[in-house]
Amino acid sequence: MSQPSGTIVFNTVGRPQYGFDIFSVDLHNHHTAAFADRRLTDGVSINFNAQFIEENDSVVFVSERTGSPRFYLTRPEDKPQPLPFVPNSLFHDRPTIKNGKLYFVSTHEPPEPETVFKSWNAVYSTAVDSVDGVVTRITPKGVVDYSPAVSLTGKFMAVASHGSGLWRGDFRELETEIVVFSESEPENRVVVSERGGWPTWSQDNTIFFHRIAEDGWWSIFRVDLFDSELCRTDPPVRITPAGVHCFTPAAMHDGKRIAVATRRPGSSFRHIEIFDLELQSFQPVTETINPSFHHYNPFVSRNSRYLGYHRFRGDPTQGESTYPHLDPVQSPIQNLQLLRLNGSFPIFSPCGDFIAFNHDFDGNGGVKIIRSNGSKRWTLLKGRTCFYNSWSPSEKHVIYTSVGPIFESVSKSVEIARRSGHKNLYIVDAVDGEFNGGLRRLTEGAWIDTMPCWSPKGDLIAFSSNMHNPTNPEVFGIYVVQPDGSGLRRVEVAKGELAERERLNHVFFSSNGEWLLFTANIGGVTAEAVSLPNQFQPYGDLYAVRLDGSGLRRLTCNAYENGTPTWYDGVLALCSEDEKEDDSDVLMGAFQEPLWIN
Repeated sequence: MSQPSGTIVFNTVGRPQYGFDIFSVDLHNHHTAAFADRRLTDGVSINFNAQFIEENDSVVFVSERTGSPRFYLTRPEDKPQPLPFVPNSLFHDRPTIKNGKLYFVSTHEPPEPETVFKSWNAVYSTAVDSVDGVVTRITPKGVVDYSPAVSLTGKFMAVASHGSGLWRGDFRELETEIVVFSESEPENRVVVSERGGWPTWSQDNTIFFHRIAEDGWWSIFRVDLFDSELCRTDPPVRITPAGVHCFTPAAMHDGKRIAVATRRPGSSFRHIEIFDLELQSFQPVTETINPSFHHYNPFVSRNSRYLGYHRFRGDPTQGESTYPHLDPVQSPIQNLQLLRLNGSFPIFSPCGDFIAFNHDFDGNGGVKIIRSNGSKRWTLLKGRTCFYNSWSPSEKHVIYTSVGPIFESVSKSVEIARRSGHKNLYIVDAVDGEFNGGLRRLTEGAWIDTMPCWSPKGDLIAFSSNMHNPTNPEVFGIYVVQPDGSGLRRVEVAKGELAERERLNHVFFSSNGEWLLFTANIGGVTAEAVSLPNQFQPYGDLYAVRLDGSGLRRLTCNAYENGTPTWYDGVLALCSEDEKEDDSDVLMGAFQEPLWIN
């Protein structure tokens, strides 16, 4: 059987705007006029989720400069040096170096065959100077672990664990437990809190973590352990007050303070603050330096003097300041090319020379065109909110798009939907429109049919629908139907009862008509959502499946929301930087906080 091949172009919500770098501040200078943050990474791609190593201002961090997250180590005045990673993993995160070992999260081992709705996340370790590539799995088989933390001496570890069950759809706050174990005996795991995420150690006997308190505020909790028995002495205790969201804590090893990311009422930005455990008071840090940037995921040095975090790099002189028209992303399949586009609903022209897409849905809306080698971009229609595009297969250089408001409430009038009050599919004459018999209904029912796609031969139409569960607008399956309305059937990706949890959207045919490309929620979650800029909903990994529902292949595995893909028959040869015309998007850092924090 053939495997997926060619080129897939897709969008990732917010990702092209990030431009993250790692910064640190010297807390000994906090009350001086010279207090400012210092950039530790080189402004290439995005760099995030760092930890200090033994030397001050030397960090291990994650970077996506190779098309997928990998680990690097940087020291002052040196270029980042790559660290060991798993070559076939599409996702690496949360690196920590202790006693010559690198601990991290990877997704290179999928769950048992045919298992969907289960994250691939597990914790692993390897030697920092590994030459044989030996990687040891720390998370037990069948268990899902997030956010690993290593104690000060390296003797103990803590994780936010999802256990061995299937992902239940939790996203705002993952339904994880705080689990601790000895580094030398990782199989002996002890649950110290039934709810919590993002653990951090103070010395070897105290763990702080975040969760949503009963009053609705994200808050930091504390649990103290017996050093030798890994037993809980008392129930977890809340330590940060109501009235301010606190998350992603980093404990200082003096035992007196923790660094936290906060979101305060009235503020539009996430900032890093220090919470004094004895005085029960906050000390602002980043708001005094960069009041108009978001700051994420603090980390502290061994001596508690240096505080780090990642943020938008800002000044265009500080590194890469633009985003390429087409950005290569690591693909799990040898003959399949993945390219990220800063825009939505891309579609190749019939000859493959051009890609039309919607650049934005706000002030920069409209339709843009790029050459498929990424060399040139120009605007075809501007100043209008456009949504979804299609090249005419029979008329040269003709593009169809929809113009008007998007994501409005169901009470809004929509030209086709108002005929029945339901969102069903129609076929309309491309020249005469809906008049003179040019409109024909394809589906009919009290459900939602959306985002149809014609097969290359024109013999099938694939689309997303909740017709199997019309009362639930949160579930969508893939359906195909012939243009005359016959042959309607569902393509079940998840089987049996799990198929009722599918949220599959943005369906697109391969050029040979044998595969369906789509976005899905069936891979679970790869990172704690509160640690990220906003991802609107957890159905953002790309998958491909054959028309009969067999051969499911996961194409992306990351912490972003990927979507609106298109598929071209062939691999594109991208232009060099010297060949590209200067019309790239400038990194703006204009990403949003998660909606539930706003």
